[in-house]
Amino acid sequence: MPAEGGKTDMERIGLFSEMEYITVGDKYVSQFNRPFNESASKNRQILPGGSKEMSNLQAGCFDPHFVRIFEGESYVNPNQVRRRYMMEEAKKNLSKAFLPSNGEKKPCGLGSYYGTIGGPVPFFSAQSKPKEKYEPPGKNLYTNPGKKGTGYGYANITIGKQFSHSSDLYDAAKLNNKKENEEHRRLLKGTAFKLNLYPREYFDTNPYMSEKPLPPIKKVEKKETVGNPFKPSSPGKKAGGMKAGTFDPYPSHSADPYVVKLKSLSSKSAKVFHPPGGPKSRPIESIMALNVKRALNTKNYKTASVQSY
Repeated sequence: MPAEGGKTDMERIGLFSEMEYITVGDKYVSQFNRPFNESASKNRQILPGGSKEMSNLQAGCFDPHFVRIFEGESYVNPNQVRRRYMMEEAKKNLSKAFLPSNGEKKPCGLGSYYGTIGGPVPFFSAQSKPKEKYEPPGKNLYTNPGKKGTGYGYANITIGKQFSHSSDLYDAAKLNNKKENEEHRRLLKGTAFKLNLYPREYFDTNPYMSEKPLPPIKKVEKKETVGNPFKPSSPGKKAGGMKAGTFDPYPSHSADPYVVKLKSLSSKSAKVFHPPGGPKSRPIESIMALNVKRALNTKNYKTASVQSY
């Protein structure tokens, strides 16, 4: 549609014609339903005629008829060949085959040597070996039998002599304590020393009390604290393709003052001068964006640092 200035959208953008749409009117096909090889499902394909199964018939083989491996060979009987070989081997024997005199002997029980090659072993014989005549040792030392009793309440049982009896008073400890107390009181010269004062923790209630006047209170001078260093609220903005890096915000749009349009010329013969159409402008990138793309490309975007730009 034409804009208010009289130019169409194509003229305003600077293109000669609108880009074509190659998929207009195509039917939507989901990516899950699309075939893997679309060309394999179109036109005529290779038709091998199906696979053959192995069987005893000729249909399972590649050749039309059964082909023999050998042509014109003679028939050979394997049994006859085996007998001839046995007869040739028997002619090599100098005498008859070795036959043992008797059959193998089988053991008749556990521990029996019947049927063994070596026979019985004398070392494992069950007969008793001859031994020397037993001579008993001499008699032991004879002593008096031990005295009966446990030792408590029985006299003359121990090795040493019996202790003699000594009498002991029943209240000997009590009498000795009484004598020691009487001796202690005899040595005392008077009663125990007692103060007539009320017991206190210190001599005075306040041990740090002083009658001297206290010195005047010292005034603490307040030091002027230095404020924190100035820190901007946010880091500096980098220059880009817009006004984000400027100090002032983007200037607001100023409305044009209302101007009364001039009346058209009354004379129809007078022609209005129209300048010829100059070259149409196209969307271009800024010089700063081009410099960024030249310095930062697909090969060095991982190793390049931010501060270098």
